[in-house]
Formats: sequence, structure tokens, C-alpha cells
Amino acid sequence: MNKIIPAFLSLIAASILYSCMGSSNAMQNGGEVTGQRSTSMAEPAPYGMVEVKRGFLKVGLSDNDSLWGTVIPEKEISVDGFWMDQTEVTNSMYRQFVEWVRDSIIRERLADPSFGGDETFKIEVDKYGDPVTPHLNWAKAIPWRKPTEDQQRALESVYLVHPYDGTKMLDAKQMNFRYEVFDYEKAALRKYRLDPYERDLNTDHSIDPNEVVMISKDTAYVDDDGNIIRETINRPLSSLYDFVNTYIVPVYPDTTCWVNDFPNAHNETYMKNYFSNPAYNDYPVVGVTWEQAQAFCAWRTEFLLRGLGPQARYIQRYRLPSEVEWEYAARGTEGAEYPWEGKDMTSEKGCYYANFKPDRGNYTEDGNLITSRVGIYGANSNGLFDMAGNVAEWTNTVYTEAGVISMADVNPELRYDAALEDPYFLKRKSVRGGSWKDPVSLIRSAWRTYEYQNQPRSFIGFRCVRSKATTTSNTGTSKKK
Repeated sequence: MNKIIPAFLSLIAASILYSCMGSSNAMQNGGEVTGQRSTSMAEPAPYGMVEVKRGFLKVGLSDNDSLWGTVIPEKEISVDGFWMDQTEVTNSMYRQFVEWVRDSIIRERLADPSFGGDETFKIEVDKYGDPVTPHLNWAKAIPWRKPTEDQQRALESVYLVHPYDGTKMLDAKQMNFRYEVFDYEKAALRKYRLDPYERDLNTDHSIDPNEVVMISKDTAYVDDDGNIIRETINRPLSSLYDFVNTYIVPVYPDTTCWVNDFPNAHNETYMKNYFSNPAYNDYPVVGVTWEQAQAFCAWRTEFLLRGLGPQARYIQRYRLPSEVEWEYAARGTEGAEYPWEGKDMTSEKGCYYANFKPDRGNYTEDGNLITSRVGIYGANSNGLFDMAGNVAEWTNTVYTEAGVISMADVNPELRYDAALEDPYFLKRKSVRGGSWKDPVSLIRSAWRTYEYQNQPRSFIGFRCVRSKATTTSNTGTSKKK
């Protein structure tokens, strides 16, 4: 018995020593640091998108444009891989956005006591009865078929009737989408650190712990008269919430652009039918401003994250491509002047490669008068359709004459979120690709032009991109484009 007690005590001591030394992995590795391992995320290809692999490109044109006399800045850059919409965003895709906004407004009103006050359309407590941030219950179906009198008033409140022909249509002024964007890049800048001792790493400099750092942020709200009020405010930095920008954007496309863009032309049919008629479902959406395209990207991100599990934190948000990303993707793996090989506009069989204006007044020679259904012309070597012609496309980049000259040579981007009170020329955004109304010289991949961020056009649409969640190393040499 006396021998058993010392043996038992030795076992306890060994257990204590083992727990102090660490886990079994540490013992197996001899106490060396070998790194913590976990399963990496395999990001599936997003629906409707293709992968544009990272690589190198000389953007711009080596020679000045001989036809228009425009200087296209040239620079060698490198771009990381990203996902890009295979086609331009279509009417049906954008209509899903508009109808989501409509349904969210209806659900808010169905929960409003003024329209019957059905609390089941809004969630204010969790399953345990604890209060949560009030949000809409999207699992609750809208009573479209057999609404009560109060519910009918809620349903009808988002529509109006044309006073002349009696057409029932959505009230575009009510179709407002509110969203928030946290500016991660701005929050990462040292000059905006909350801890004053982190703002300057130079130990020769004295730190003022009471220094007041001013932050500029965008905000928006709806006043008592239903008007959207946008402001860019300056305030002392106090918390990370100062990097949250709030936007409220009317999302319904401006269908009158078909008339306003072409004086002395009969485009009433397009104005009435292009966005709403199912015959145009697969045509690129137009009449959408840069601001509306940004709102679509924010909504698309929100819509995606609702359907993802814990790995949603790795997913990057949808956005517009930078000007350089767009050109890099358009040129294809060969870095061609057009999204196809060579400078011919037609194949050996005489078929056009894109929807553009082949002749002075003959828009129909390529088979279309205005826009065409997306994806009917051949894809480039990246698998992307309509990177030349059809509709020109918004990018995320502010337009400057210097172009890429003022940008970095790795993942270059030049952003400026213009305040409402800024001069109008600061609200120019780069537009790429040319459109159905442009001649061949304006649909080259390097061609640069611009439009003001609040200006809708019948010849400008957009497509989204998404940065890849991961990028991996390889030992090969990338091909130059």
C-alpha cells in the first residue's frame, strides 16, 4: 500500500507538468512552433460570374488617338484575380432589386398600425423573447391574393395611376434603398487611429493625447416632407462608427433617358417598354446612374450574405470594377486591342464581333438597332461577353485626364466620393467599353471617357465584380498582356 501512494503521487505530478508544458501537439513537435492549421475556404464561383486570373498589363495606348486626338495614358500594372459578371446586369436582374425594395416598403407598412399593424411582418425579439434590432420578416408572405382592407391599402400605397391613360405603375419616388458602407480602408489609415499613440510611429515626435482628429462621412435621411437629404458632415473622430457612411438612393431607372438622350427622335416605345416589358428581360439595364449601380452592388452583397453561413465573413462585397480591372478583363489573356484577336470587326463569315455603330447612320448592319440581348456575340478569352459595345459600363474610378499615371502599379485605383456640395466636375466617373451608338474607334478596350455620377443614359449600364477571398502562390511566370 505504501508503494502505491508514491506511484499515485508521481502520476499526479506528471499530469501537472504535462498540463503546464502544453498540448500533446507541442510535445510531439518537441516544443517547436509549427504554426496553427485549419481548413481553408474553397470559394465557389459566384453565380453568373467568371474568374479573371491575376496578371500583368500595359494599359492605355502607345500612340495618341489619330482620329479624335485624345491622349490615352499608358502604364505597366499588375492586377490580382477577381470575379466578374459574365454579362452586363440585365433588366430582369435589376428588376429583382427594384421589386425587393418595393416588397420591403410594403412589409414595413403592413407592420405599421396605420395599415392594420400586423406585427408578424417585423421581428423585434428572438426565439427566447429577448429584444433584437427590429428587422423585417422576409419569411412572412405578402398577401397579394386575398388581402384585408387594411392590407390592400398597404399594397396599393406604392403604386400610382397615370392621370391620362390610367396605367398602374410603381411610384418611382418611393423606391428608395437605404444602405450603409463601412470604409475599411479609411479606418485603417494611421492618421485616423482612435489611439493617438498609434498615429505616428516616429519616436522623435511628441504625441498630443488630446489631439482632435476630424473625420468626414456621408449621411442621409428622409425629412418630414419625404425628401431625401444627403449630407457630408465633418465631426471629431470618436469611434469606429464614424467610418460608417449612410446612403439613400432612388433605385428606379430613369426610363425617360431614351427621349432625353435623343432629341428629335421617336423613342417613346423604348421609354415605355424597355425596362418593364418581359421581352427585354435579357437586355442590359440602362438609365441607371453610377449612384444606383453602387446601390445595386450593396443590395446584392446583402442579399448574398443572408444565404451564407459562418464563412460569410470571408466573402468580399460586390462592387463596380476599377477602370484598370475593367480594361485588364476586356483585353483578354492576349492583351488585345479589342476583346477579340486582330482589328477586324467581322469574322470570316462576315458576322460582327460586337454591337456598335458600323457605319455613319446604319446602326442595323450588326443586326441590332439599339441594345442587344446580352451574350449573343462571342465571349473574349476571359469568358466575358459584350466587353465592347452594347452598353458602355460604369467603373468605380473617378475620371481624371492623368488616368493611371497617378495610380499605384499594383491593383491601381483612384477613388473620390464626391460630396453633394463639390463642384460638378469632381463627380465624373470613368466609363468604359463603348456602346451600341458608338463607332468602332470608341469600343476599343483602352478607350476612356466619363459621365457624371448622377446622370442616367440610354447607352450606359454596368456589371459587378467581387475580389477573391483568397489568392495563392505559384512558381510559374505570368504571361504579359
